[in-house]
Amino acid sequence: MRSGAWLAALGLAVRAKLADWGYGARLFAHVLAGTGAAWRRFGLVRNQIHFLGNHSLSIITVSGLFVGFVLGLQGYYTLQRYGSTEALGLLVTLSLVRELGPVVTALLFAGRAGTSLTAEIGLMKAGEQLSAMEMMAVDPIERVLAPRFWGGVIAVPLLAAVFSTMGIVGGWVVGVLLIGVDGGAFWSQIQSGVDVWADVGNGVIKSVVFGVAVTFIALLQGYEAQPTPEGVARATTRTVVMASLTVLGLDFILTALMFSV
Repeated sequence: MRSGAWLAALGLAVRAKLADWGYGARLFAHVLAGTGAAWRRFGLVRNQIHFLGNHSLSIITVSGLFVGFVLGLQGYYTLQRYGSTEALGLLVTLSLVRELGPVVTALLFAGRAGTSLTAEIGLMKAGEQLSAMEMMAVDPIERVLAPRFWGGVIAVPLLAAVFSTMGIVGGWVVGVLLIGVDGGAFWSQIQSGVDVWADVGNGVIKSVVFGVAVTFIALLQGYEAQPTPEGVARATTRTVVMASLTVLGLDFILTALMFSV
């Protein structure tokens, strides 16, 4: 009897999780179906790109610069053992455009803009603004969620480009200005060793995928939050945890597919 109860509890948990995934898939399809309506009101998408990007730009810029400092310093000490300090620029750039740029940007975006999206949608639900839209025959998914979704999808690759650029500048400052690596060798190694499609292009694809995942998770958690202060707070916490784990898992899968050959 005890084993039967355990099996029933397991089945109930699995069924509830599958139901949650099914609801998320339906909501994602509904958001994509509202793309046309969102882009017809381009001002809504533009405002969200500015809102989300502006909220995250300062932390992205400063973080990218300091990550570049660390990469330049650690990369120099590592390459010095093998007499290859001229390849410092290539090491810093590949580390940023392939991995650190998209991944760290998505994590910072989840913690800064993602939580803002969840709290905003959750408070709109708690204030019954979404219900009021439905009463006025306005689809809240097309009017509220879809513009924010596309704003986040567009903002993340732009922020990743800023992060990588500042990281390369930080690596140059440490390697060339402070340590004394030859500046010509630093930039020539980048020009000859970085492939636009294989390296930069795959990094852009990663950042787009991460933007879709993080933004949708933030919107889903806000849309399904309990309409109470405690419910919104829990939804915000779930956004950070779920988005971070999703980004790291997707990064492993995408890296295995892109750079395994």
